[in-house]
Amino acid sequence: MSDTVFVAGASGVVGTPLCRLLVNDGWQVTGTTRSEQNARVLSDLGVEPRVVDVFDRRSLVQILGQVRPAVVVHQLTDLPDGLDPGRMAEAVVRNARIREAGTANLVEAAAAAGVRRLVAQSIAFAYGPGPTPYREDAPLDGDNPKLQVTVRGVVTLERQVLEGPFEGIVLRYGRFYGPGTGFDGPSAGGAVHVDAAADAARRAITRGAEGIYNIAEEDGTVSSEKARRALAWEADFRIAG
Repeated sequence: MSDTVFVAGASGVVGTPLCRLLVNDGWQVTGTTRSEQNARVLSDLGVEPRVVDVFDRRSLVQILGQVRPAVVVHQLTDLPDGLDPGRMAEAVVRNARIREAGTANLVEAAAAAGVRRLVAQSIAFAYGPGPTPYREDAPLDGDNPKLQVTVRGVVTLERQVLEGPFEGIVLRYGRFYGPGTGFDGPSAGGAVHVDAAADAARRAITRGAEGIYNIAEEDGTVSSEKARRALAWEADFRIAG
């Protein structure tokens, strides 16, 4: 089996700490970014950077064919710094496009490269009204007009990952806080520190059966019991230093 992990979205708020963890664990890590500047940052972390847009299907297929990783980790998003409210309406649409078309390209490239497992980022804050804490089988809130675009993208991403010709794992992250997010502390409604989110992805590379896992702190909103049991994940994980 290849000892290479391919991280799509390696320079993001979860991708960066994830790459640090994987390099420290001894993995060969190839990471994507759209920026030459971020490529240099990744290189300094010990990551082999590849500058590519996830919507460039042909280039993505070519790169995955060259790298031949054992595992692909999908950490792609397109959100404004600090979740700037004035820019979120456009960002929601862009993010849905990544989840739909971008994921389709990544899944196709991963399948063509013979990837064994694909771990993908999703969200744990789109559940519909119902008993809490929400578990992974709770329905999403697709009838909420404010969430329809987001839920459509999430459903499409998760379906593509879980139905792909590899072991598909979906991590439904809580609301991020920590370095790079614009939030120093957890918000109500199920939060997760970006270091703990990265650790969940690291663990899902080698642990856990196919399926969906909530990744959030236990504040009564979301249950992460499945991830604690199957991935040995703990929400209080932080990267030293």
